[in-house]
Amino acid sequence: MSEKQTTTTEAEMPEDPALAAAEEQEAGDQAQAMAEEVARWRDLAVRTAADFDNFRKRVAREREEAVRFGNQDLLEQLIPILDNFEMGMMAASNDPGSMIYIGMDMVRKQFADFLSQQGVEEIVALHLAFDPNIHEAVSEEVSTDVAPGTVVRVLRRGFRLRDRLLRPANVVVAKAKEDSAE
Repeated sequence: MSEKQTTTTEAEMPEDPALAAAEEQEAGDQAQAMAEEVARWRDLAVRTAADFDNFRKRVAREREEAVRFGNQDLLEQLIPILDNFEMGMMAASNDPGSMIYIGMDMVRKQFADFLSQQGVEEIVALHLAFDPNIHEAVSEEVSTDVAPGTVVRVLRRGFRLRDRLLRPANVVVAKAKEDSAE
């Protein structure tokens, strides 16, 4: 029985305390490493979700902008045609009762309605302060009627498509009379 007792006591004997502490430390380190790995993957998932959300918003914004301004090139090419058409109307205005003038005026109105439906607006410039963002100064003219820096004539109308400039207005700007006292 003593043999049996020794085997039982050997199996029931506690392990080496240093070895047990080392195993506990290793288990703790593994748990710490796993927790750090989980945190790293969670952070990556959150960042990826945020990146995807930003991407989705950017694509939606770009799509909306493409729809709003997709016809900008076409409209930029139509505006000089409108200028030439209106010059033809001025030439035909000598006889406003003629069928040619009446027909041209109808086409001009349709053209203006079409541009308006597309979001094109004429830039108002006459008698306003010169704004280099929407006006292009072609020359200056001495004027005592208006303050210097005020638009006195519009040589070519300007247009914008919603909030984008299609073409600046070509204008003549007032300047103060120069004193010639030398």
